Amino acid sequence: MSTGPGADSAPAPATHDTSPDSPGDPGKSSKSSKSPKPAKSPKLSKPSNPSKSSMFSSLKVRNYRLFFLGQVVSNIGTWMQRIAQDWLVLSLTGSATAVGVTTALQFLPMLLFGLYGGVLVDRLPKRPTLLVTQLSMALTGIALAALTLSGHVEIWHVYVAAFAVGLATVVDNPARQSFVSEMVGPDQLQNAVSLNSANFQSARLVGPAVAGLMITGVGTGWAFLFNGLSFVAPIAGLLLMRARELYVVERAPRGKGQLREGLHYVAGRPDLIWTIVLVGFIGTFGFNFPVYLSAFADDVFHAGAGSYSLFNTLMAVGSLAGALLAARRGTARMRVMIAAAAAFGAVEIVAASAPSLWLFALLMVPIGMFGMTINVTANTSIQMGTDPAMRGRVMALYMMVFLGGSPVGAPIAGWITDAYGVRAGLAVGGAIAAGAALTVGLVLARVGDLRLSFAWSHGHPRVRFIPRKPRENEPGEHELAPAA
Repeated sequence: MSTGPGADSAPAPATHDTSPDSPGDPGKSSKSSKSPKPAKSPKLSKPSNPSKSSMFSSLKVRNYRLFFLGQVVSNIGTWMQRIAQDWLVLSLTGSATAVGVTTALQFLPMLLFGLYGGVLVDRLPKRPTLLVTQLSMALTGIALAALTLSGHVEIWHVYVAAFAVGLATVVDNPARQSFVSEMVGPDQLQNAVSLNSANFQSARLVGPAVAGLMITGVGTGWAFLFNGLSFVAPIAGLLLMRARELYVVERAPRGKGQLREGLHYVAGRPDLIWTIVLVGFIGTFGFNFPVYLSAFADDVFHAGAGSYSLFNTLMAVGSLAGALLAARRGTARMRVMIAAAAAFGAVEIVAASAPSLWLFALLMVPIGMFGMTINVTANTSIQMGTDPAMRGRVMALYMMVFLGGSPVGAPIAGWITDAYGVRAGLAVGGAIAAGAALTVGLVLARVGDLRLSFAWSHGHPRVRFIPRKPRENEPGEHELAPAA
């Protein structure tokens, strides 16, 4: 398994691979990185060329196929519980603020303890850890179902359940993210991450609809029960996996200062830190769609809840398309992520001035597609560019920034919307996303000693980054990240 700076997805400085004293060298970035060795892959069939992989190539791996099928069922249950939980809180309190408190409690543990969760994930074996976290979330759903169906549920029960799920997510999220590479190896990593995203977005289309029918027909308690029982599928998948076919990763030894070492490792890797910074800006200021879409539906187009549902559905369709397109690409290139981030911001600015409801609705498709491209490419490039012994901590930081940005950015977006209107709020979010993409692109180009080159190829404009001083015996043109 390819690890660290040599990964083909990371736009590391030109000297990074050859100089042991370069700032991105994992051997110089932390104490614990001296002991971990590159992951040893099992003697399986020769990996296919990622550039020629099919859209569903990672599903040929039996362990990942079991994982994927389990997540299909579990993700539908998760979306059902989200809808049912919000509806139950609103029914119990009649307060939208209480709904916001519930959401905040579910994300709060990640903000408080996310980095510590990453330390645990690097120390622990991933599969047993996931069995524990999935079982704990199943029991939480079943407990909430029992309280609701028996008529004894109170608002504090929902608060405790949301916080408990958040605590499990602190460990489950980085463990689940980093376990993907152990199932499929480096050559299929982008395809597997993309299919995970497509899986989640497909559930986003199905889960809320099923939850609405279930809540209307038999009540919220049955939606909670379905979610609790849905965890049987991923737990069974984990138990049925063949341990000998997993890509072995040496775990980090127990020791002091590992959290600090993880942060030092990321700080010494420009390709990692700037990717996380870009995702942080976009997640904080560009992804506040609950604020923007509800205001556009109600205040701008005066179309009600139906149009709000339409906006979310079309965005989910775009996200699904973006995930499937990413699955067809064999590698995660930084220039793709930066271009997608710039396009994401630009389309948001265009949508902010859309004169009609239908034009605005149609623009949700490319917004969802570019947003998912950012997510998949960033996720894959960070995993591919990180030493396996550090992967849990790095992914925990990534998820903390990505998931924690919305609770910070939503009040800011709400204030701008209230003060200057929702069109201004969406335009500002898009401008920040596009500006962050441009800034990060220029920073990474400077770190890699690259310059921007414009050329024509077969009658079409082509933009590339090329070295300022080409090295001997090497081609004159390079991508921002090395090609596969």
